[in-house]
Amino acid sequence: MILLFYTAATIALIATVAVIVSTNVVHALVYLIISLLSVAVIFFALGAPFAAMLEAIVYAGAIMVLFLFVMMMLNLGQATQDEEKTWMQPRLWIGPGVLVALLLIQIVSVLLTQDIALTPVKVGVLDVSLLLFGPWLLAVELASMLLLAGLVAAYHLAKK
Repeated sequence: MILLFYTAATIALIATVAVIVSTNVVHALVYLIISLLSVAVIFFALGAPFAAMLEAIVYAGAIMVLFLFVMMMLNLGQATQDEEKTWMQPRLWIGPGVLVALLLIQIVSVLLTQDIALTPVKVGVLDVSLLLFGPWLLAVELASMLLLAGLVAAYHLAKK
C-alpha cells in the first residue's frame, strides 16, 4: 500500500507540474484529470475509499464537464477545430497515457494482493452525511475548493 501511495503521489506531482507549464489548454486539462485521479488513489491508499470515490466521480468528472462548458461558451470556430485535429495525434497522448497506465497497474496490483472485501453495502443518507461531515470533512472541503477555483477560472476565461 505504501508503494501505491508514493507512486500516486509522484504521478500527481508530475501531472500537476505539467498542468502548470503546459501551453496547450487541452493538454493541461488531460494532465489535470490525471492529477485528480492520482489524488483519488492517494485517498484510497490512506484508507478513505469514500473520499477517493468522491474525488474521482465528482471532481474529475465535474472538471471535465466544466471544461466542455467553457469551450462551448468561447465558441472559437473552424480554426480552433482544425487546430484540435492536430492535437489528437497519438504521439501527444504518450505522456498522459504512461501516467494513467502506471496508476492503473498500481491500483490493480494492490487490489489483487490485498485482502479487501468489496461486497456491496446498503448506505443511507444518514451514513453519507456522517461521513461527509465527520472524519472526511477536510478532504471533501479541500477537493471542493479545487472545483471552486475551476469555476472562477472558467468565468474569467469566458468573460470578455
